[in-house]
Amino acid sequence: MDAPAELLRDFVNTYDVESDTDELASPAELALWLRERALITEADRAVDDDLAVAVGLREGLRAALRPGAEAAPALARLESALAAFPLRVALPGGVPTPEPVGEGAARGLGLVAAAVLRAHADGSWPRLKVCADATCQWAFLDSSKNRSRSWCSMRVCGNRTKTRAYRARRRQDSPSPAGSR
Repeated sequence: MDAPAELLRDFVNTYDVESDTDELASPAELALWLRERALITEADRAVDDDLAVAVGLREGLRAALRPGAEAAPALARLESALAAFPLRVALPGGVPTPEPVGEGAARGLGLVAAAVLRAHADGSWPRLKVCADATCQWAFLDSSKNRSRSWCSMRVCGNRTKTRAYRARRRQDSPSPAGSR
């Protein structure tokens, strides 16, 4: 299984905001995604309810990872999504570890939910972010030393955002054409 922050990043990125494409468009696609990450077995299937829970969790994570998401509504959205997952504490090797209760796709999604706790525990949660460009919202791991990265890519989203801001400032600073009000 992936490290918790990488798993969460990949889960959030199953929906591409910019191109409006969703890797989890059906229960079968959800089961495939979970299976590819060894979160469920080959025999496990997902149903419509699993898909609804998955989308709620994914969008709750996206809201909580947005810049300035410390706000209560964003965290409440994630907390509400996490409430769907009963977890128990297991003690493998004496180390407290969250384990989902259930089986099949519900258990696989519970492992994704438990990754939130594991990312907090291993310190990787603050490095998990969503691109500040509203048209992108791609999740990424901020590997900068001071955790100050705002965009998934400075070359694409950062440049696009800075160019928009520059053009807006230029429009404000430019004088109106003669005779116009």
